Amino acid sequence: MRRLTSDDDGEGGVAGGLAARVLTRLEARLSRDVERPLALALSGGGDSIALLRLAAEWAGARGRRLLALSVDHGLNPDSGRWNAFAEQAARAVGADWRGLRWEGDKPATGLTAAARTARHRLIAEAARAAGARVVLFAHTADDIAEADLMRREGATLGRVREWSPSPVWPEGRGLMLLRPLLDEGREPLRDWLRGQGADWIEDPANADLRYGRSRARQVLAGEDAERRPVLAAGAASGAEGLTTVGEAVVEASRDVAARTLAAALVCVGGGATPPRGERLAALVRRLRAGEDFTATLCGARITAAGETVTLVREAGEMARKGAGPLRLTPGVEVVWDGRFAFVAADAGWSVVAGRGRLSQLSDADRAALAPLSPQARAAWPVLVKDGAPGPALAGAGVERRGLVAERLRLTLDETTHEDDLISAPRWRNAMEPPIFPDRHIQTVDPSGAADDRGPQ
Repeated sequence: MRRLTSDDDGEGGVAGGLAARVLTRLEARLSRDVERPLALALSGGGDSIALLRLAAEWAGARGRRLLALSVDHGLNPDSGRWNAFAEQAARAVGADWRGLRWEGDKPATGLTAAARTARHRLIAEAARAAGARVVLFAHTADDIAEADLMRREGATLGRVREWSPSPVWPEGRGLMLLRPLLDEGREPLRDWLRGQGADWIEDPANADLRYGRSRARQVLAGEDAERRPVLAAGAASGAEGLTTVGEAVVEASRDVAARTLAAALVCVGGGATPPRGERLAALVRRLRAGEDFTATLCGARITAAGETVTLVREAGEMARKGAGPLRLTPGVEVVWDGRFAFVAADAGWSVVAGRGRLSQLSDADRAALAPLSPQARAAWPVLVKDGAPGPALAGAGVERRGLVAERLRLTLDETTHEDDLISAPRWRNAMEPPIFPDRHIQTVDPSGAADDRGPQ
């Protein structure tokens, strides 16, 4: 194994120890000497080429395979050439490479946001298929400053963090994103590349003032980079005040933090869009005031009664969306309602919501659901087999995995390192107890017995 070096910042130490800083951040988050690859989003621009070279240095010294993933959005006539350049750059540093393409019709409005979502989705799917748990992205301090300016002018961009879950769901389930360049400036990275004799692509869209990002870049071009805010080292865990009950129900305290509540609402509701603005603030105010109420937000039903605040999936919203049965393909993991993953061993199985079918369950199945509230039972998945007389909670050869507690654990900073991530789907019969206990997001079974096995 090669020893990591920090003296490769170009002639005369250009960029002031940039390589040493980035290698240290990679070392602090990533596992060594494991078979699974480390994925990297590679556009071919200067930021991603710099990260590619630094990640290849780290991976080569730590016994890791590096997989570069490049997305062709099909929006520029030069995109094929750019992908060819990205492949050549990846192969040159010993990384594997895979090209991905955004197929299908493109929207007439909101193209930038749609392209960003498509890129994350394609990269997440490819990374998971390769067995990766972490994807490196090359966002910089300049990206943070530009996004801050865009938000001040009305944009609804989310805030990026050094270590955070993939923003697409369910494609990005179980994946964390690592951005080790967030404290680095765009020009110092290019200075470092020049010192290495490296080339990169300059996308002309970066100077096209039709795009908000380009306008923000122009405004900030004359500012003193030293005066821009520096990214905090990391966010504190926000999971206190939550308890997962079974696999898909969450209980919260009335003083739960707004960020924590927002994450729980999204995870319980199975969606991908967090609540924003006044609706979340109004909900927090009602909880703080001790009010008893029932409300719906992000597809989750919030019931506040006394000191108990319970979050379950809103079955009525599922019905209004007209979600039909989800057909299971043998041997293929599929996600139902963003909250459960299923794998069937044989054909003929479908997953549907329990609402309207609970009376058809066997006595044993109804007894198993009895500890849940009527609202939680209505949104619970049941299995239907071709030719079978009625639905069932579990079927021979069908395995289920609850995703709510696992997703909360990642969203609320309960992991700080690749070693903390769940190594592989831990499949089980659909009637076994929950399998994702957590240190702060305490897990109990529906009967009230605490699961204190600790981190798994």
